Amino acid sequence: MQMFTVPQFIDVEDKIIGPITARQFIICLVGLGFLVPAWKLLDLIWFILVALLDFIIIGAFAFVKINGRPFHYFVLNIIQTFKKPNLRIWNHKNPLKDLLSAEEAAAEEMHAVPKTVAKRERPVSSHLKELALIVDTKGVYKGEEGEEIV
Repeated sequence: MQMFTVPQFIDVEDKIIGPITARQFIICLVGLGFLVPAWKLLDLIWFILVALLDFIIIGAFAFVKINGRPFHYFVLNIIQTFKKPNLRIWNHKNPLKDLLSAEEAAAEEMHAVPKTVAKRERPVSSHLKELALIVDTKGVYKGEEGEEIV
């Protein structure tokens, strides 16, 4: 039997530049890319305000973790919660139950045994072992001689 090494710590991201992961590096590059047009279009005071806001947003998305998950998962969960809250109310009346019971009644009427057919008696426990043996042997074993298996 071959031995395989099982990977450990698969949830840890690879570091590419010191303690910064590839995801963090790309987020920082994109965030700094937004500052280039701001530098060309805005005055110095406005650029500083936009840059501070941009650094806060970049820092949050790149480095902040909430409950061990990246910040963007937290933001997506907030958006999803505001968009469609998970308030679930239990309704003990099931409208499908009535529909299903009507379908079951119709199916029972289709497969109903005519009343003229006599019901079979259930086998007693002593015959169950013998029936199980017949089923297990796929009919090779025919049962005890002299007794009829129902």
